[in-house]
Amino acid sequence: MKSLIIQGGRIIDPAIDRDEVADLYVVNGLISATPPTGRHETIDAKGLVVTPGLIDIHVHLREPGQSHKETIETGTQAAAAGGFTTVVCMPNTTPPSDSPSSVTWITDRARETAYINVFPAGAITKGLAGQEMAPIGSMVQAGIVAITDDGHCIQNHELMRRAVEYARMFDLAVMDHCQDYNLVGSGVMHEGYWSTVLGLPGWPRVGEEIMVMRNILLAELCGTRIHCQHLSSAGSVRLLRDARMRGVPVTGELCPHHIALTDESISTFDSNYKMNPPLRVREDIDALIEGVADGTITILASDHAPHAGFEKEVEFDQAPFGILGLETEFGLFSTLLIHRAKAIDLKRLITLYTINPAVLLRLSKGILVPGADADVTILDPDLEWTYRKSESHSRSRNTPFDGWELKGRAVRTIVGGRTVWKL
Repeated sequence: MKSLIIQGGRIIDPAIDRDEVADLYVVNGLISATPPTGRHETIDAKGLVVTPGLIDIHVHLREPGQSHKETIETGTQAAAAGGFTTVVCMPNTTPPSDSPSSVTWITDRARETAYINVFPAGAITKGLAGQEMAPIGSMVQAGIVAITDDGHCIQNHELMRRAVEYARMFDLAVMDHCQDYNLVGSGVMHEGYWSTVLGLPGWPRVGEEIMVMRNILLAELCGTRIHCQHLSSAGSVRLLRDARMRGVPVTGELCPHHIALTDESISTFDSNYKMNPPLRVREDIDALIEGVADGTITILASDHAPHAGFEKEVEFDQAPFGILGLETEFGLFSTLLIHRAKAIDLKRLITLYTINPAVLLRLSKGILVPGADADVTILDPDLEWTYRKSESHSRSRNTPFDGWELKGRAVRTIVGGRTVWKL
């Protein structure tokens, strides 16, 4: 375990409302109130920002079974390069993570190969089929920190209610991919002007919003934390805002592509713009940014979804949904929310990436108090840089952001006192 002095940086720790220029001490892999007395490393952080390690609670690492897209090793290397010290991986692997044995395989594999902390989410239903509950209690014992059928959405409301009630017994958050299959049908892009012009099946906003409303009602009924993943519509923000004002234990998440791009991007038929939920219109982008600014949306994430080139290089409606995100998300949010829209400040951005996700999932992360794990991200919030997909650490290259100029980047990622990546 490493001992460090991170010297002269601006320490921002929203969990304890700390914002000051000071030294940060690490002794034997833990945050310390006093400097190390023995052998240690000194890191010059003058002019930089020192924060709790960033957390992304919505990541697809693809192992087991889909290692041609990504592995736990390559995915966590990409995460480290994005400034993340902790990720929560989704269960839509092959086979799905719907049993204690599959969860154990992931935790063991992460222990052997991961660059950063990996916490698994377990499936809500067996085989992600939406028909029968998975053994949630046994998966909790194996190490899951949430349940979700992400990539799928349970259509049976009674089954979802039982899962939500069961999760409450374990103080477990339920995360939901909000999609009504009957309303969405075969939709592959936002239902509107451009879907009509391009002749592609539309994915209407209401297909998301009706499930957001379902989740609000169940959270209110059962008193269980329900987290709505990757929100994309203005209506979802309105529903969430009203529910949270009434004290309902429901939260929402924003991914950068839903405020960086609109459905007009799909006019080129480039499948790197195909994602679920789809890119929408300016009205939705404005509502999502407002939702972050006023505290309705409390968590940022990537929905990092790698796919091999041969899978994406097909007709648009045949291509899989999803794009890369771990290496670009902080730079995109910094550029779009802070520097361009001026909707929030840096401290608020760090809050959305640290203590908020940690509290939702009961992770002992996201804070820099003495005795805490020395998971630290060092940022240069004004660094201007260009993202090149050819330099990505991911095994895949499915991104629409190649060549984008961004402002704000992690320059060093530290896990347990050890530097796992630096610029």
